Amino acid sequence: MSAFSPVRIAATLLLALAAALCCVWLRVPLPWFIGPLLATAIASMLRAPTASWAPLRNAGQCTIGLALGLYFTPVMGALVLSLWWAVLLGIAWALLLGWLFGLWLQRTQARHLPGLNRATTWFAGAIGAASEMTLLSERAGARTDLVAAAHSLRLLIVAVLIPFGMQFAGVQGVDLALTTPLAFDAQGLGLLVLLAGASALALERLGYANPWFLGPMVLAMALTLAGVELTGIPSVLSNTAQLLIGVSLGVRFTPAFVHTAPRWLAAVAVGTLVMIVLSAGFGWLLSLGTGLHPATLLLGTAPGGIAEMSITAKVLQLGAPVVTVFQICRLFAVLLLVDPLYRRLYPRP
Repeated sequence: MSAFSPVRIAATLLLALAAALCCVWLRVPLPWFIGPLLATAIASMLRAPTASWAPLRNAGQCTIGLALGLYFTPVMGALVLSLWWAVLLGIAWALLLGWLFGLWLQRTQARHLPGLNRATTWFAGAIGAASEMTLLSERAGARTDLVAAAHSLRLLIVAVLIPFGMQFAGVQGVDLALTTPLAFDAQGLGLLVLLAGASALALERLGYANPWFLGPMVLAMALTLAGVELTGIPSVLSNTAQLLIGVSLGVRFTPAFVHTAPRWLAAVAVGTLVMIVLSAGFGWLLSLGTGLHPATLLLGTAPGGIAEMSITAKVLQLGAPVVTVFQICRLFAVLLLVDPLYRRLYPRP
């Protein structure tokens, strides 16, 4: 629910804050993201009147985008450019993984969901750009409820399972290019926020995906690469942003989601777990050629969302700039190629 309802929004935020503080106490990885995400998702599925307000979600995405963009010093920029070949392999991997995921859904669910067409499984299997894939699937005559449910469940599993896996494996702070945080400057932050808002609105007007994340991130990246250092992002703002993003994801899990074809959701869950394992293997292979830690490349190639994987990399200090570039390039590739590939592989009679 995204309509403005002050009481529901406030109650949801209080629930999210309580969950975050509880996860901090329990030493859960990414407590300010995972706590609000899980608490809001569970409450929403139990028919609690949860609500997320779009401007707050946009503010959270803007903050995380700025925080990630500030990592891109000239040294980091040179490192990322040297990995162009690995980024291309990551794009090819994402397209292959999405195709295989879609085939898995088609072959396991065709008998249980009469009338299930290839458009549904193709766009449900695509890795990244969940809302855009749902819109494209509608144009192709797919069941958008199944597509949206597949993307929501995949994102939830990846966003929760990978951080816990990283913590269990003791993988944290292995960023080979860890940078010193910039000092906080109130005036610099004010100017940065104004510029970030303008860049986000410009991308939104041009119809780009994730404008409130990509616009501020590209702006901060450009300024940092040029040697302009306005301010750092205080941890309290970063934590608040994670909470807001967690809430915006959690409210997607409505009671209707629970009743969406249980066999379909089970197939999505199994397929997602397999993709995580395969991506871990692919990340390890890439690490042999790049010298980067396999955990960084797992986050860069994992079938999660750009914001969730970038937050994980930032908080756990696992090569956030590298992960961000891998995820951004994959996002643009998916947006540009998935629909033309579908029409080429499955032309209408």
